[in-house]
Amino acid sequence: MFADGGAHECHDRTRLAVNLHHLMRESPRGACAVTYDSSPFYLTRVPPMAQTDTVTRILDTAEVLFAERGFAETSLRNITSKAKVNLAAVNYHFGSKKSLIQAVFARYLDPFSERFHAALDSIEQQYAGRQVPLEVLLEVMARTVLEVPAERNSLRTFMRLLGLAYTQGQGHMRRYIREHYGTVFSRFAELLKLATPDLPDNERFWRLHFMLGSVIFTFSGLDALRDIEEAEYGHHTTVRELIQHMRPVVVAAMAAPLPASLGDGEAVTQAAS
Repeated sequence: MFADGGAHECHDRTRLAVNLHHLMRESPRGACAVTYDSSPFYLTRVPPMAQTDTVTRILDTAEVLFAERGFAETSLRNITSKAKVNLAAVNYHFGSKKSLIQAVFARYLDPFSERFHAALDSIEQQYAGRQVPLEVLLEVMARTVLEVPAERNSLRTFMRLLGLAYTQGQGHMRRYIREHYGTVFSRFAELLKLATPDLPDNERFWRLHFMLGSVIFTFSGLDALRDIEEAEYGHHTTVRELIQHMRPVVVAAMAAPLPASLGDGEAVTQAAS
């Protein structure tokens, strides 16, 4: 009798273990996770809050390490060690390092996209078919870009991440942004084109990136620049004040006359070399 009971119990445990294996493989991401207690055959549900906390810890840690070290220089093991989670948790929630990088950006770009759409709706309604002035358009973009990270107290971190997305050749990020946020950036690009009708498309492209580069440099190094300002001039500039200072500079850059001809530019380059 005992032997038969033991056999049945062993069979039941084996079947439960097999079912658990399939459950862990087949459950969609985001479904309620399962784990073991001290015996591998008793299941307990992980509360949704615990999963949320794990995901947040992973994202918070990845965000800081990526900004400090770069994407290539930060391994998943660096992240799991700092976040105090195992590698399986990262693979379960994100699937790959590329997906984790995208999820870090999505925390900023999702609310940015929503706010930028709303801001563009507002100014288009305000100008009712008329051309939106360049300075208005650029101020709306700057304010919206800075709002989300400023609210999360991570403006410097986000600007460093933006810079790294360009300098470290994250091609998957460009595809990801184009696929998920392309609509709002296309809206802005069309309004910018209407506001700068005399600029060739490639010239507008470069000027926009000159502007972006100055913004990224300024805000990613904001702490150091503020220290210099306070030491040299005894003044502390707020983010709102910085936007006001930056607005005439970027507007002037976008509205500046076209450069000299390519031939003249080549002559200057040869003389400089």
